[in-house]
Amino acid sequence: VQLQASGGGLVQAGGSLRLSCASSGTRFSFNSMGWYRQAPGKQRELVATLTIGGPTNYADSVKGRFTISRDNSKNTLTLQMNSLRPEDTAVYYCNAEKWGAGTVTYWGQGTLVTVSS
Repeated sequence: VQLQASGGGLVQAGGSLRLSCASSGTRFSFNSMGWYRQAPGKQRELVATLTIGGPTNYADSVKGRFTISRDNSKNTLTLQMNSLRPEDTAVYYCNAEKWGAGTVTYWGQGTLVTVSS
């Protein structure tokens, strides 16, 4: 299973970016998909997650600005980021989980988002 994240780049504060995550190498649907980010010198943190038949969760810092969505039939994930701030600068990682007897977690390679002030 591979997750390929794309859409990162350089944007001015107040601008928008759209991240995408495409999965390959599997026919099953992930129970949960989400976005995490890691800023320089900081730990990786949750940005937003979306669970089939369950809730959508957002970090408080992005509520009202970011929107996560997925195409279940294609196992693709999108993160629309609006009103970007310099503190949103980070490497953004796509995450997917398959639940069963245990949880199998997959990570994409990350895409860099840089927001200039």
